[in-house]
Amino acid sequence: MAGPGSAERREIDITNEAATALAGSADATLRELERNVDASITLRGNHLILEGTTEAINAAMAVIDEVVALTERGAPPEPDSIERIAGGLKRSESAVALHDDVIWKGRTMRVAPKTPGQRAYVNAIRHNTVTFGIGPAGTGKTFLAVAIAAAALAERRVQRILLTRPAVEAGERLGFLPGDLMAKVDPYLRPLFDALHDMLGAEKVAAFLEKGQIEVAPLAFMRGRTLNDSFIIVDEAQNTTQEQMKMVLTRLGFGSTMVITGDTTQVDLPRGTRSGLLSAQRILEGVDDIGIVKFGSEDVIRHKLVRKIVDAYEADDIEREKAAAVRRAERAAGD
Repeated sequence: MAGPGSAERREIDITNEAATALAGSADATLRELERNVDASITLRGNHLILEGTTEAINAAMAVIDEVVALTERGAPPEPDSIERIAGGLKRSESAVALHDDVIWKGRTMRVAPKTPGQRAYVNAIRHNTVTFGIGPAGTGKTFLAVAIAAAALAERRVQRILLTRPAVEAGERLGFLPGDLMAKVDPYLRPLFDALHDMLGAEKVAAFLEKGQIEVAPLAFMRGRTLNDSFIIVDEAQNTTQEQMKMVLTRLGFGSTMVITGDTTQVDLPRGTRSGLLSAQRILEGVDDIGIVKFGSEDVIRHKLVRKIVDAYEADDIEREKAAAVRRAERAAGD
């Protein structure tokens, strides 16, 4: 029997649909698979020829099995997904299992987590009254929260969805913007609206807005309210002040769920103002019925270059913090 490092050649037949998915455009998916498993893979019709070490071929076969299973479910992966599938299998995490954890299913859209981090976030929302989703852009924080909210409203588990975020660019002085309240907050809440339109359709969203079952408001309008039987999404929460964060958290009423999302590396508050999201993360860690999920670059579901950009900025932040610590130590030694 060949050892794990021995050279091997293996040939298998797959379905035509799976072969099409594996080929991708100009064999892009196959090339990405080869890069991730370090094996040579040739596709002739629906016949696959794999060459490499036994270990590499076994890894390739595991990814191919996932691709076949996803294709059978009507969700053939894109080339950019292969790295995520291969990486997940190394951690014993199946892309098929993620795909089968459906959050929202409509006539035109089906939403499920795509990474273990996203699944942890979804489960946190399911099992906690308040959940914080903290991480870089492109990790699905807002989109998944909207999907769960849409499902809760459609299944009548809540009476309404409330969308809010701080309008820091306008300094919360929305009176300077033209139009009614909806027109004023639209630039700030457009990503949330886009997600709702994708899932429910523009006509249904408009009907829900008219009935008050979907409500949008800047964070400044939350003061003094108690929100019962609601699904509340606070987006871009890194731009809340500590006072605003405490205020919105204490609006929570009976039968409600609150999801607070933000990226602590993109705070737009005035210099010297501490982010309410950073404070809440520290103060509420370990409090029962509050979930805090932190996303990493591996959860970014965008062009793979975005993950590299996120990693580069994180590395730069670490280096800057180290340099600052050295300077503080040198000043302390000189005093």
